[in-house]
Amino acid sequence: MAGKPEGTPIWADAMFSDVEGAKTFYADVLGWTFGEESSEFGNYTQAYSSGKAVAAVVPPMPGQEGQSQWCLYFASPDAAATAGRIRENGGQVLMDPMQVGDFGSMCLATDPSGVVFGVWQPGTHEGFEAPMDQPGAYCWAEVFTREPEKSDTFFCAVFPYTAQQLEDDGVDFRIFNLEGGPVLGRMRMTDEFPPEVPHYINVYFAVADCDDAVARATKLGGVLRYGPTDSPFGRFAALSDPQGANFSVIDTTTTVGEMPDLSYPS
Repeated sequence: MAGKPEGTPIWADAMFSDVEGAKTFYADVLGWTFGEESSEFGNYTQAYSSGKAVAAVVPPMPGQEGQSQWCLYFASPDAAATAGRIRENGGQVLMDPMQVGDFGSMCLATDPSGVVFGVWQPGTHEGFEAPMDQPGAYCWAEVFTREPEKSDTFFCAVFPYTAQQLEDDGVDFRIFNLEGGPVLGRMRMTDEFPPEVPHYINVYFAVADCDDAVARATKLGGVLRYGPTDSPFGRFAALSDPQGANFSVIDTTTTVGEMPDLSYPS
């Protein structure tokens, strides 16, 4: 079975000081169920949607306690080579490539603007199992940065992306394409973002009903940051969970407006 193309978003996980609280929250908001904790790997626990692996939660390692944050991993055929390109292009490797049993190899890094992300070289764990339109599954992601020029240059140097600027006077938004299709967005953070909000990758999860997901999230202590709002891509909203991890939910079946041309010119 062929692996996912290099640079494809392949997995997402988050550290939570209160793992049981995170399980309760995401089970209600996204319908996730959870597997057994893997004590061999720091009590890493996979989340499932309709029996398909979609993400994971894990308690923080000693000394890494702090605000929770979702981490998106990008596929690589050679994590060590990718780490080398990260360094060569102004990024920082936070965790050198390491083997995770027979599951695969990973590293953690930041781009030159401080956006944290992961790299995953699959072994027996091939990443997301659920299709992106399945409720509860990973659906999309966007790099949020106040220094888009740094991020744009970096990601196209580390991964085989082509970039396309979305023509919109209201926002500075760029699409990264891979093999002819969009795989990642980049949004310039405006003054509407408080200065203490770090640069990050915002992960979207699919839901059957955006408004219902928002209601469930806020009832459980989540914070609504933006929306719900309609778009040509779906009805979506930006949230923070009770432990501070930012994420978005989107109902891709409810679309409003004309879809922009995202085909990259050959």
